[in-house]
Amino acid sequence: MNQSSSVKRRTRREAFLGWLLLAPALIIMIIFTVYPVIRSLVLSFTKYNMGMAAPEFVGIENYARLASQDLFWKVMGNTIFFALITVIPSMIIGLGLAMLVNRKGKHIGFIRTTFFYPSVMPMIAIASIWLFIYMANNGLFDQLLQRFGFPAMNVLSNKKTVLPSMAVMYVWREAGYLMIFFLSGLQSINQDVLEAASIDGATGWATFRHITVPLLAPTTLFVSTIAFTNCFKLADQVIIMTEGAPNNASTLLLYYIYQQGFTNMRYGLSSALTIIMLLLLLVVSLPRFFSQDKKIHYS
Repeated sequence: MNQSSSVKRRTRREAFLGWLLLAPALIIMIIFTVYPVIRSLVLSFTKYNMGMAAPEFVGIENYARLASQDLFWKVMGNTIFFALITVIPSMIIGLGLAMLVNRKGKHIGFIRTTFFYPSVMPMIAIASIWLFIYMANNGLFDQLLQRFGFPAMNVLSNKKTVLPSMAVMYVWREAGYLMIFFLSGLQSINQDVLEAASIDGATGWATFRHITVPLLAPTTLFVSTIAFTNCFKLADQVIIMTEGAPNNASTLLLYYIYQQGFTNMRYGLSSALTIIMLLLLLVVSLPRFFSQDKKIHYS
């Protein structure tokens, strides 16, 4: 009986210690993640503009208003299109860079740092650099076109080219970040398996396709989730480079939320847009995660 009580006391003490160690992280998560989400959900059902003493409950009026606006659907189309032209290219390039630097060498650390460096640069600096590259007529890109006899394109002022141009900059920045995760996955692969494939006569492409890629599946699932969520959270480069021009052709969802919340001071409407973005991220991430996770072997 005494032994049983001692075990229970030790179990309760260990549980208390565990919760005590988790408490700082839980408190931070509740304050900066859970509470803002709940607050946004509540405000999304209200009319709350600058100057109002208190929010006014309006039900689903904000959502109905957004659904009836052509601009909202245009922004959603821009966001989805931008995701499609950035996620897969950044993952492919990130994997290629990881394969390139997954070796030992005298200067390999410097090369890895060079590839990763764009992802740690401030977005203001990156956007300013690429704004100079894309500058109409006098920018490096238009100057290069004119040097080879082509007319200047002024890509940031063209509805058809503004998002692809911004996507090039985003992929350039994001590929090095994704490279780190792929490199970690590559280095965790058992080298005995690759050596056995080489002894059996497998070519480099066959080894990559039938061994490396399947063993990288857990990393690929994680990287794809990160890449999808990151591309939906883009606003700063839009603010610096285009401010949504021309004619909202480069307005993405997070920038639209910023416009409604901090420019137009429509807090209820911006909260509804925030909830829509969260739901969109869940729709994109969770079904793919659960469907692909069943097909992945982690050992």
